[in-house]
Amino acid sequence: MSALRSMVAAIFVILALPSACFAQDWPTRPIRFIVPFPAGGSTDVAARFVGEHLSRSLGQQIYIENKSGANGNVGIEAAAKSAPDGYTFLVSTDSIASNPHIYKMSVDVLKELVPVAQVSVQPIVLAAHPSLGVQSIEQLTAIAKRQRGLRYAIGGGVGSAQHIAMQWFAHLAGIELEPVPYRGGAQAINDLIAGHVKLGSLGSTPLIPHHQAGTLRLLAQSMRERATSLPDVPTFQEAGLNGLVLDQWVGVFAPVGAPATITSRLTAEISKALGDPTVHANLLKSGQDPVVGPTQQFAQFVREEFAKYARLVKELKIQGEAN
Repeated sequence: MSALRSMVAAIFVILALPSACFAQDWPTRPIRFIVPFPAGGSTDVAARFVGEHLSRSLGQQIYIENKSGANGNVGIEAAAKSAPDGYTFLVSTDSIASNPHIYKMSVDVLKELVPVAQVSVQPIVLAAHPSLGVQSIEQLTAIAKRQRGLRYAIGGGVGSAQHIAMQWFAHLAGIELEPVPYRGGAQAINDLIAGHVKLGSLGSTPLIPHHQAGTLRLLAQSMRERATSLPDVPTFQEAGLNGLVLDQWVGVFAPVGAPATITSRLTAEISKALGDPTVHANLLKSGQDPVVGPTQQFAQFVREEFAKYARLVKELKIQGEAN
């Protein structure tokens, strides 16, 4: 029996060697970060800042593949179905937690994607074109009660955090607003700046330069407290909309089955990247607050976000393919 136990133990050691050696040698070739939105938006910006640092620290190129469509579902599903070999990862917003309650997806995000690390958090910001002539939420509400169905741009599809934040605002304010979805924040900004739409509900990253230039008026932001990058913009709660708190976050995920030793190392390397003064400063400048925490904490956070969006979609009667 003693000999048998020794033999079994030896077999387990041998079986563990390939994975351990594989992780020790990783990476031996470039790594793909799938971003499920077009270039220029907050998710893409965060992925590139972190990716540039990782390319240096890991000694292999991190390349960004923008696979947009269906409010991020195209890229999310592509990442979930990719080979779990440690060379493909997903960099996504909270759409990964909200989309399953809106769309018919071909993957189960909670079972087929593994949280690796949270990267950043930022507010959703309500912006107005100067021609609309509003300076505050109160003024916008008054106009919206006279002009039903005011249109607003969102840098994602129905059910995105940007859409849900505005529908939440409309519900609390007793007004009706009509979303105009775009494939990404950069495209939405272009039409907002041109005045083709008068309102926008977007992540803070593409809005900050236009806020600083005075070409857009930012009426409210969705975080519980004012973001570091937007100290002069009131929160929705400060504007009288109690309870309206919704953060937009960015995180990194791996397809289920990716070696735990590799995902653990990537978590550690991302943490180092976020602690780098240049990366940290660049994220803050783009309107995103870096977030550093253990994988278990991020995994729990994703599950809580999944449940929160399920509740909001039901309460706000958000309609989509899954309804």
